[in-house]
Amino acid sequence: MSRKIELLAPGGDVEAIKAAVIAGANAVYCGLDTFNARNRATNLSFEDLTGILRLAHKYDCEVFLTLNVVILEHEIPGMIKLLNKLVNSGIDGIIVQDLGVFNLVKKHFPTLDIHASTQVTTHNEGQILFLAKIGASRVNLSRELNLPEIKSLTALAHEHDVLTEVFVHGSLCIAFSGQCYSSSVSVGNSGNRGRCSQACRDEYEITAAGNRFPLNLKDNSAYFDLPQLVDAQVDSLKIEGRIKGAHYVYTVVDTWRKQVDQFVETGQLLADDSNLHRVFNRDFTNSFLKGNLTKDMFIDNPRDYSVHHAVEKSNAISVVQVQEAREELYAQRNDLGVELADKIKYLSIAKQPLALTFSGTLDEPLSLTMTIGDNDKVYTLQTTSSLSPATKLTIDQTALEKRFKNFAISDYTIESFNCDGLGEALSLPFKELTELKNQAALLLNNSVAIIPQVEVAPLEKHNKAPGKPTMSILIADEKDLHLCELTTADVYFKLPESWKKDCNKHIDIFKRNPHLIPWFPAVLIGKDYDESVRLLEEIRPARIVSNNTGVAYKAFEMDIEWIAGPFLNTTNSYALLTFKEELNCAGAFISNEINRMQIKNIARPDNFKMLYSIYHPILMMTSRQCFFQQTVGCKKPSIEDGCMLKCEKATTITNVKGVSFAIDKQKGGYPSIYNDEQFLNFDVVNDLADLFDEFFIDLTNIGAGSKAEQDKAQLVTHFENFLKGDELAQQQLSNMITVSTNAQYSQGL
Repeated sequence: MSRKIELLAPGGDVEAIKAAVIAGANAVYCGLDTFNARNRATNLSFEDLTGILRLAHKYDCEVFLTLNVVILEHEIPGMIKLLNKLVNSGIDGIIVQDLGVFNLVKKHFPTLDIHASTQVTTHNEGQILFLAKIGASRVNLSRELNLPEIKSLTALAHEHDVLTEVFVHGSLCIAFSGQCYSSSVSVGNSGNRGRCSQACRDEYEITAAGNRFPLNLKDNSAYFDLPQLVDAQVDSLKIEGRIKGAHYVYTVVDTWRKQVDQFVETGQLLADDSNLHRVFNRDFTNSFLKGNLTKDMFIDNPRDYSVHHAVEKSNAISVVQVQEAREELYAQRNDLGVELADKIKYLSIAKQPLALTFSGTLDEPLSLTMTIGDNDKVYTLQTTSSLSPATKLTIDQTALEKRFKNFAISDYTIESFNCDGLGEALSLPFKELTELKNQAALLLNNSVAIIPQVEVAPLEKHNKAPGKPTMSILIADEKDLHLCELTTADVYFKLPESWKKDCNKHIDIFKRNPHLIPWFPAVLIGKDYDESVRLLEEIRPARIVSNNTGVAYKAFEMDIEWIAGPFLNTTNSYALLTFKEELNCAGAFISNEINRMQIKNIARPDNFKMLYSIYHPILMMTSRQCFFQQTVGCKKPSIEDGCMLKCEKATTITNVKGVSFAIDKQKGGYPSIYNDEQFLNFDVVNDLADLFDEFFIDLTNIGAGSKAEQDKAQLVTHFENFLKGDELAQQQLSNMITVSTNAQYSQGL
């Protein structure tokens, strides 16, 4: 084998990163104490990062920085400031979720290598093409994909010089990453901001299927699937675990390193994965990779399974035997810990000491000698001009210390300024000192040119088109077409996530009703994406709404006007620019996760619509797995294509605090969990009517749970009257929609 297989390891803190490096990781990913999706990790200061870079590069290990959260408008200057530092840091790549950051990097920081985070939810061909267009050099493919899907997308990515990475070990989210709002909705801590409260690991009232942890998946392990991943040409094998400690990281990376090396050298796999079971795990599954979505993926306990596994493996029965198995496990863990401590005890990320010595006499150049460490490296530089008698400005130790005091401080500690060899009452043009300083900085930066700081001017805010905001509605069933006759609102028709191949049902609906505007969902995999594209090609609508960038890319190619849907979770003006400049987008829904001031700060691009949903079911999570297997139960041993197309089950789960959530599914849809409350926001209409072009209401039945279906005709009438300023209509809506909230609009991100 000649192709490199990258082993990419997590690093939540300095010790974990040291553990990953010494265990043989080819790359590590880590986060700073801001802008990253693992707030519960210890994370790094920027000074830590520079030390980590120095250490990792010494061991030929790359470092990728996670900037994988959505960015708010007021944070843009801070992000620009950070990017200005990163371009000169030697960082090997940044991992990004927010599409606005792609815009900033592509325009202003093109030397940065940008990776699309798992939070971008990449799962179809159009998304690969979109991400390649906006500057991604690699993409993390969705964890839910199976091996044939991974192989197909990787081949396409390689055609466009994009690398792919796949999670091969660690915790599994039951929800599609980037499409989970459960933490944001339930406790106000958004997973899109690194504050996931892991509602999927919560205990619930025992379900009809007898489970207390019905959303809890086993951990992912593709340890024995390495040959298939290599055959799929995957570039990077990624290990999850930035909230795990150094012991865990060392054990898992070391075990995977040995497996990869064995396979590269012999074509054979190691059969022993026992060390993976000796650190925290919830038992293991590879079912997503295999495309075999069975009940066996779940485990009704979110806690550490390692002791249970040790007891099982030793066939312990008696209390004494169980205790012995426990003690042996702890001893093995301790041995691994001792091994780790011994290997990393001399690894340091401390700044290197730097001594500066200045010398020179009249009519000679000013010389600078830089000594790093204990004469590890010595550089000597000279000015072009010679020193001359001082007139006003004297070159002495005070002047030089002032000029060089903040010199290279991110990587070095200046331990001494020695000017003993410098004559008195001498002068030199300050531009020569600046040139000397720049030359010295270049040498200390491994002769890589320092990139000057970029100033990014604030974006211009453009006004919306004149007139009051209009209304739009969403339906998903032909039986609701009569609503079109009651309103002048735009009517969107929601398309399914799963399609019957070569079925013209939805194509025929749009041909019969050309005024309907297609609404595409957030997740479209394989044939479902292909069928969505076929619909576009068959009906060539004047306009669509897409929550999926893959479909948006296809619409752009076909010169079809498109609007970015609410599940693209747009939170800043640079994300709007990405849509407009890269895909000729006509407008976008602004995220329902952000509050009034966070919305108000957004700068609208020229000739661009801004939309906002004021009434909809509150999605908490969507999954490729089945929520009904562990709740109401299902006789089918595994999910099959027919499940997506035919199943219309609905139930609720209630957590131990007594809060219930609707588990709901439409025909052709993924199983989803919704908040018990509907989102209903009157305030935004009063606050920001001058900002939005369109207010939207969702009249689909999905997410209603056990609640009675509303009279949709009345809802349409009341909402239209409310938008015209009728206060009675607001009261009528409040009477109809009794279980509602706009908490996200109040609290924001």
